Amino acid sequence: MPDSSLQLSVIVPAKDAATTIVDCLHALTQQQGYTLSRDYEIILVDDGSRDNTARIAEDLGVRVIRQANAGPAVARNTGVGHALGDLVCFTDADCIPTPDWLTQITAPFKHPEVVGVKGAYLCREKHLVPRFVQQEFEYKYQALTKLPKIDFIDTYSAAYRKSIFLENGGFDPRFPVPSVEDQEFSFRLARKGYRLAFQPAAKVYHRHDLDLWQYIRRKWGIGYWKAFMLRWLPEKTLSDSYTPASQRAQILLTAVLLVALGGSIFYTPLLWLALAAILVFLESALSFLKLIRDQDRRILLPAIPLLFTRSAALGFGLLAGLLFPPRLKIPPRSGLTFIERLAKRLLDIFASIAGLILFSPVLLLASIFIRLDSPGKAIFSQERIGENGKPFRIYKLRTMLVDAQQKLQQVLEQNNIQLDQPAFKIPHDQRVTRVGRFLRRWSLDEVPQFWNILRGEMSLVGPRPEESWVVALYNDHQRQRLAVKPGLTGPMQVSGRGDLDLESRLAVELDYIQHYTFWLDLKIIWKSLGVIISGKGAY
Repeated sequence: MPDSSLQLSVIVPAKDAATTIVDCLHALTQQQGYTLSRDYEIILVDDGSRDNTARIAEDLGVRVIRQANAGPAVARNTGVGHALGDLVCFTDADCIPTPDWLTQITAPFKHPEVVGVKGAYLCREKHLVPRFVQQEFEYKYQALTKLPKIDFIDTYSAAYRKSIFLENGGFDPRFPVPSVEDQEFSFRLARKGYRLAFQPAAKVYHRHDLDLWQYIRRKWGIGYWKAFMLRWLPEKTLSDSYTPASQRAQILLTAVLLVALGGSIFYTPLLWLALAAILVFLESALSFLKLIRDQDRRILLPAIPLLFTRSAALGFGLLAGLLFPPRLKIPPRSGLTFIERLAKRLLDIFASIAGLILFSPVLLLASIFIRLDSPGKAIFSQERIGENGKPFRIYKLRTMLVDAQQKLQQVLEQNNIQLDQPAFKIPHDQRVTRVGRFLRRWSLDEVPQFWNILRGEMSLVGPRPEESWVVALYNDHQRQRLAVKPGLTGPMQVSGRGDLDLESRLAVELDYIQHYTFWLDLKIIWKSLGVIISGKGAY
């Protein structure tokens, strides 16, 4: 029986994996710097295998848990439920971790904010298709290495803090087959602003698709199940840290190409549109093709038709998922739909431009009075936390003394305010200047935030933008408010403003996110005018 003080658990879901599991488990039992059963445990979850996968694992001294076939998502969750470690690491039964994999996949957790880590693939296959697949991964890894945090973790090489994993329900059991269940979980964590990291040194060897048909089937399946996932994570339709923008564009261009070719049977000039689609497609693929030229020149020419094949397979999978989705219940609403996001953004753009133009005289006069009233710059800039925990610089008219931050602890003590929750307001803050008090009374200090809105960092309506140290104190439930952009105004401002405690503020903000409509935004904007006139809760 493993020691209950173990810090690491490695979980391997397996179904009919007798041909690959020996190499996988042998590599896991020989991790450099670790002793099995003393430092870490290996849990193989047999997902209804009909071969002798489980017996092979038991013969190798690995802990085996058997379950009826329910898919890899459930299998991994089962493994975590039995895990003794504080960190849970994942790989697949057809992967062979490198000797230092466990050291590398756990290294980023030295940073206390990191809750999840993604590793990388290696490939020994010599055939055309697996070599192309490996270059696909290498291209994406190049982009990931430049990012301070990511939102996409797939479980061939991954690790999570067990407490966060369990608190967020683990992988979604609605995915019955290997598809996008791993990325869906990481998207949910990223939506709450959790920090996920890419560790390219945490490598595993993998047997990629050996032939074209395997490749097409896998890509079609990814497209199909991703269409299902986008029903509750629509913000990932246009961007995530893993999928290049060019790949999304190529799916659309392939659709245009196929429609144009089909239509050319009846209207020949559509061939010109098809040709244009091909040329734009190739231009969008240049950076990827250059990578292949530098790393595996022999597959450069075959890579071009394979790119078209990839786009077509993903596109048809997405289309099938949209038209014929699986008959499965989707999670409760926890964000905005794609159309709602588009409408909200268009309103933000037009309103922010109008606001900057209309209030430019106010900004000029206020800046003059601020400088006359107290020393320091007229515009105050501070780091705040935006959508999905992304930091940005917020701009306001300065309403406090320049050394206000240094005096914060003193003011808290004078007002008997205890930081027992990550939100507070000080009704009679001595740090506020005379001009600042007037600007706050009429909310004029917020006018520069029209610039943040125009840049896409904020929205007209949304939760209050908080400072990074405040967000660092959030519990998992409170992090749900990071699912949308913070707002210039919002449900808090029309429900009591600074008079609300944290739980009341969180309740109205989560209700706004869960029951969002475009008309709700317009209603809050209208109510905000009355709140500004009344001045209630403006400190």
